[in-house]
Amino acid sequence: MKKRNRLQLDEQGRLKHFLTIEGLNRQLLIDILDTAESLTSISEQSIKKVPLLRGKTIVNLFFEASTRTRTTFELAAKRLSADVLNINIQASATAKGETLLDTLRNLEAMHCDMFVVRHADSGAAHFIAQHAAPHISVINAGDGQHAHPTQAMLDMFTIRREKGEFHRLTVAIVGDIRHSRVARSQIHALSMLGVEDIRIIAPKTLIPTEPDAFGVHVFHDLREGLRDVDVVIMLRLQKERMRGASLPSEHEYFQRYGLTEAKLELAKPDVTVMHPGPINRGVEIDSEVADGPRSVILQQVSHGIAVRMAIMAMAMQQRPPETAEGERR
Repeated sequence: MKKRNRLQLDEQGRLKHFLTIEGLNRQLLIDILDTAESLTSISEQSIKKVPLLRGKTIVNLFFEASTRTRTTFELAAKRLSADVLNINIQASATAKGETLLDTLRNLEAMHCDMFVVRHADSGAAHFIAQHAAPHISVINAGDGQHAHPTQAMLDMFTIRREKGEFHRLTVAIVGDIRHSRVARSQIHALSMLGVEDIRIIAPKTLIPTEPDAFGVHVFHDLREGLRDVDVVIMLRLQKERMRGASLPSEHEYFQRYGLTEAKLELAKPDVTVMHPGPINRGVEIDSEVADGPRSVILQQVSHGIAVRMAIMAMAMQQRPPETAEGERR
């Protein structure tokens, strides 16, 4: 078993930490999607709670600013009936000079059960999982340019909801592939779930240095790359990169790589448009597309709650009854 699997899985092969898609197996990803499917109806109930994590304490450790991700994790935990603690890192002892390990030990002394970690440094979630007490589970909510596995899984859930099976799909990921932790996790998940034609579309400066290692097809022309695709995933363009040498102006980028209705006509008629957010309207995507009938951007946000509920419940060795009994979608 690979080292990362020994960290993420217990001796029975069950999820212990969720740090990266890479190195996991297809069946585990399917189990996450199936468990999330069984939890989607909770958000539609008058009382939006199940007791799967009652009595557990989950700590959101966000060392990097986030609204959408932190909020969906908090809602997911509360809908599982867990107690949630949001740490204000800017005002915490860590900001005052306390080491990260000292902060972890103090939280462990408060009998917490799970850390949801978002950090600007790649590998931070792995570091915390390696040093956390044995009863603590760690979920990676995004680390540097490395991974954002829960975002990838909510994207896979959305694709399966829209398209059914994965193996016949052509999926294009457009934008800053080189620096995107989301793209890396998406590519690993799509490949593991059987998508044979994964395309990445970006200027040469935003393509990974060794794209062949990802097993993807590279396009530098948006129109060519969009031809006959089933799913288009647009990535946020980090505007700070436009101030350097990596990119031209926002206007020029939009002309070449911005998704418009005219360019989308090259894709399949039933193409699905996705975006992990936040959106830069008029930079990577036109409002007409973002708000149009082929967009499932808001559905992604809704699905994120169920998927994160599933991952947290599975990491704590708790599942809805129908999933635990082996029912499959």
